Amino acid sequence: MHKIWFWSVLIAVGGFLFGFDTGVISGALLYIKSDFSLNSFEQGSVVSVLVLGAMVGSLTAGRIADRIGRQKTIGLEGAVFLAGTAIAVLANGYVALMAGRIVLGLAVGGASATVPLYLSEISPKNIRGRVLTLNQLMITVGILVAYMVNLIFSGSGNWRAMIAAGGIPAFVMIVASLWVLPESYQWLLARGRDKEAHRLVASVTGTEIADIAVRRFKEQMQRHADSPEAKTEGKGWHVLLSPHVRPALIVAVVLAVVQQFGGINTIIYYAPTIIQETGLTASNSIFYSIAIGVINLVMTIVAITLVDRTGRRPLLLHSLLAMTITMALLGLAFVAGWPSLLTLVFMVLYIGGFAAGLGPVFWDLIAEVYPPEARAAGSAAATAVNWLSNFTVSLVFLPIANAIGQGQTFWIFGVISLLGLLFVKRFVPETKGRDIDQVTADLAQRFGHAKT
Repeated sequence: MHKIWFWSVLIAVGGFLFGFDTGVISGALLYIKSDFSLNSFEQGSVVSVLVLGAMVGSLTAGRIADRIGRQKTIGLEGAVFLAGTAIAVLANGYVALMAGRIVLGLAVGGASATVPLYLSEISPKNIRGRVLTLNQLMITVGILVAYMVNLIFSGSGNWRAMIAAGGIPAFVMIVASLWVLPESYQWLLARGRDKEAHRLVASVTGTEIADIAVRRFKEQMQRHADSPEAKTEGKGWHVLLSPHVRPALIVAVVLAVVQQFGGINTIIYYAPTIIQETGLTASNSIFYSIAIGVINLVMTIVAITLVDRTGRRPLLLHSLLAMTITMALLGLAFVAGWPSLLTLVFMVLYIGGFAAGLGPVFWDLIAEVYPPEARAAGSAAATAVNWLSNFTVSLVFLPIANAIGQGQTFWIFGVISLLGLLFVKRFVPETKGRDIDQVTADLAQRFGHAKT
């Protein structure tokens, strides 16, 4: 277990950089805009272009991970992180900075698809939930560290140093891939490299258990090869449209949309303003962000402690219920003009509800609902939809809020959370302690498909 957790932490450094590079720009931009004389459109594009790069990176990561392996893909993403960091740090103007942010976006998107996939394939099912939730934990840690780095360098206004700090974990990813991390044994077995896979599993479990694990996985692969679905399914991305994979794709994509259209990023965006209205003694927006980052981190830790005890479904259901109620109350607070302190309470409860369920569990499920042959492509597809939803919500929130009001817009997010709750209750299977055959059978039953 110590070895698996050590490997998992190193893999999840990709999640850390996901969080760091999405969070560090909030503080750096305060100084970049004056150095480069950026107008409001240019400031917005420096932030949002990373999301566009992430969509492309997430779509390509699955194919790369299937072709060269999970281990090498993590190292490649570390190199892209390092290159993007260097371009951004050395930027002499708006265009060069945009180029650096695009490259960083490619790495962020790639890591967001690869890390959950890799973690799911190296972890035994009894701790798989906690291992997968480690990705979300590292994302929140990355965001929090980014805010703290921003605070450290805010006195000097050294935005280049803020961004440059991301080069250290990127270097760790490269070193870990080259000399520390193993390849996924499932990837090795799928490519006929049985001896390497057996040797890897035996290094963790011993020879006897390795024999059982390898045999079971080979039997699953053979059952799939002999199944009627295997004779009709396509290759690559086309496998996602196969009848036995389609329910998993629907679950992953719907959860990807709900996670973003539930309003989490808009709440975090408005957090500094709401906190300032309460009259609390926070001196600047960077400090406000640290407080929000701490809440996000603490509740993610709570999710890690519960995910392998209670299961994924209970966490999702309670999370979406909390998000629905708090969004309804938050919208009412804006419409009715309730005191700012009460608005802050609803906002904090919303963030806590999201971080203890939907936030981390989404990343668990997109790695657990797909059969092995569709896992890389499926994870990439769900992650790309997540990034597209992120971009869409960020783009349309302010125009909609200006047109119909902030409170009414929060009610829309509440309705989406409620629809997500109903969807999870009907269609999302429990994956805790189950192998892929059991999950696939449960999905088939929930979607009304006969399972042969």
